[in-house]
Amino acid sequence: MTASLRAMRPGDWPAVREIFQEGIDTGFATFETKAPEWDAFNKSRLPEHRFVAVSNEDAILGWTAVSPVSSRPAYAGVVEHSIYVAGAARGQGIGARLLKALAASTEAKGIWTIQSSIFPENEASLRLHQANGFAIVGRRDRIARVSTGPAAGQWRDTLLLERRSPVID
Repeated sequence: MTASLRAMRPGDWPAVREIFQEGIDTGFATFETKAPEWDAFNKSRLPEHRFVAVSNEDAILGWTAVSPVSSRPAYAGVVEHSIYVAGAARGQGIGARLLKALAASTEAKGIWTIQSSIFPENEASLRLHQANGFAIVGRRDRIARVSTGPAAGQWRDTLLLERRSPVID
């Protein structure tokens, strides 16, 4: 399956939200229990760093976006990213292409660090990130509890990964 990358548009939201929810439903992607509505997503992500992978048939196959980690000026160059690939499109290099586009976009705007928290059990995401310049910089033990589903109330760990730009010093 071939895919092209482009900036995310508001009209992409139904497909993006569906992929987001699919990832949430795995129990290995996030502490979130439900994908947000467009307005909440739009307000929390930087507009110039949102990308989608699109099939030849115009189906959205995956997406990535970033949020600022702080409003403090010292952290202006640090963002946290999300990346989700549709189940049917996993293992085809789409995640790597999205991460590369995100790195280029953020570096062009002076962002020096992209970070993410990943569940240790999410081995595919860990491999993807490490193969694309992210390093594990820490482990957050029992950082939060699962709020719904069969694991409700269970503490979960996350690994903190970051990609420091090699071109911004």
